[in-house]
Amino acid sequence: MPLRNNVLKNIIEVARGQAPADLLLKHARIINVFTGEVEKGNVALSGGRIAGVGEYYKAKEVIDLDGQYLSPAFINGHTHIESSLLDIDRYASVIIPHGTLGVISDLHEIANVLGISGIRYILDRARRLPFDFFLMAPSCVPSSHLESSGARLEAGDIKKLLRLKNCLGLGEVMNYPGIIEGNQDILAKITIASKKLIDGHAPSLRGEKLNAYLSAGIYSDHESTGLAEAKEKLSRGMFIMIREGSSEKNLETILPLVNDYNERRFFFVVDDRNPMDLVEDGDIDAVVRHSIAIGLSPIKAIQMATINPAEYFGLRKMGAIAPGYQANLIVISDLINVTIDKVFYKARLTAEHGMMITNFGQAKNDIPPSMNIRPFPIEALRLKAKGESMLVIEIIPGQIVTRKVIEKVKTDDGMVISDTENDLLKLVVVERHHSTGNIGLGMVRGFNLKKGALVSSIAHDAHNIIAVGTNDADIYQGIKEVERIGGGLAVVADGKIEASLALPVAGLLSREPAKEVAKKYTRLERVASIFGSTLTSPFSTLSFLALPVIPEIRLTDRGLVDVNAFKIIS
Repeated sequence: MPLRNNVLKNIIEVARGQAPADLLLKHARIINVFTGEVEKGNVALSGGRIAGVGEYYKAKEVIDLDGQYLSPAFINGHTHIESSLLDIDRYASVIIPHGTLGVISDLHEIANVLGISGIRYILDRARRLPFDFFLMAPSCVPSSHLESSGARLEAGDIKKLLRLKNCLGLGEVMNYPGIIEGNQDILAKITIASKKLIDGHAPSLRGEKLNAYLSAGIYSDHESTGLAEAKEKLSRGMFIMIREGSSEKNLETILPLVNDYNERRFFFVVDDRNPMDLVEDGDIDAVVRHSIAIGLSPIKAIQMATINPAEYFGLRKMGAIAPGYQANLIVISDLINVTIDKVFYKARLTAEHGMMITNFGQAKNDIPPSMNIRPFPIEALRLKAKGESMLVIEIIPGQIVTRKVIEKVKTDDGMVISDTENDLLKLVVVERHHSTGNIGLGMVRGFNLKKGALVSSIAHDAHNIIAVGTNDADIYQGIKEVERIGGGLAVVADGKIEASLALPVAGLLSREPAKEVAKKYTRLERVASIFGSTLTSPFSTLSFLALPVIPEIRLTDRGLVDVNAFKIIS
């Protein structure tokens, strides 16, 4: 936001030492992200900005940091806040004490359910919160023609969103086959956004297909899962977002690529992080902490969480401690463990010792109900056998990419059933937006459930209801429970609801406090583990099995999808 003349005049007077600062942070070890050095000194703050750095300032208020580190606040360069399961004010209350004061999101999860009205719901509430929220207009709502979403955003809608204040560009272009093949709808959106940033989403793209994708003006990616893949993308001009979320673990694989020559082309993102991980481990601070633990220098780690994303996104007054920069700052008492003692947003102390100081109340939920499932009998979940073997989705632990495999399946009276001994479980996707009656059926390997079913209304990106289970009765009961609570997560076994979490805001978000949501989420994951799941985050993994733009094979409400061929195959 531009400063008024009188505010700017006062900042200049403070910087010259002719007027007292609003606040002086004294005896700090200042992390200089431009030079990679740590300076000892004072930082004068005025009008929400940094007026000056040096020993010669006076102020109306002084905080003696006593040698603690002073860093720019963290910027999360790509995240889906909806994966936190928290409404925006609840989400802010958990990430701010962890030092994240800049968030970039395309909000395409809620947009897939509610369209522009869902985006405005978040934006309107974010404006009153003590952090900076930036929108990337969602490019693919839905992600493709292979699923049924609650809404569609066409080129005209993108044009409207790009005019909004704090909209930085076009969000991750997931329909990479559409770009490569010259699909007119997606190219129209690219053309509209051509003068702004365009984020990428290019899993496994290499060679001439990568060149074709980049030629559309897309120069970032967060989907690299291999070192060679990331290196090729880097060499072709892409900024590499190193992702470390709840189910997507790419940090240890990609970090060895960073060196003194290319480090400004990398920054950290979480993409998707569940409430349990946010509350217990943090947001971007957790990625910084992990990167330091595996060998990255603390200063480089902080650069990759501050100035690097700020420069990529053109946030010219963020991400550094220097005159004229917005005073979004964090005080770190332990640099190796990234222990955050204080958080300042626009020079105001906002959080301390892991707790919010600023109380911004609770917004009213005015989102309409979003469960619109056509009634169906349990028999609709029966999967007819077409031989002894069939295509199966195989989960790769720690990744969201899958493998397409052919496995011999267990049958009963001509119907395919779950085979717990061989970890082959039924997977179901039920359309929940327009009462179409669409039900996708398939098989998945990797959950290792021995009893019961896991059910969720979070199923990227269309967010239909997705379920995995050992028997049809529990799957059916779980779907009915998720419908009853207005959207959410549930674990069912032997006809009993063992754990659940209601998500009444678009079937994606809870209005409850973060710790309460994390507690219920932890209960869900624990019960899933008791029932045999060996996955680190089974609900996060489940949520991605319907996303038809991540290789190799997925299940949507329309059927089994071969992502590489980009078509429904059954």
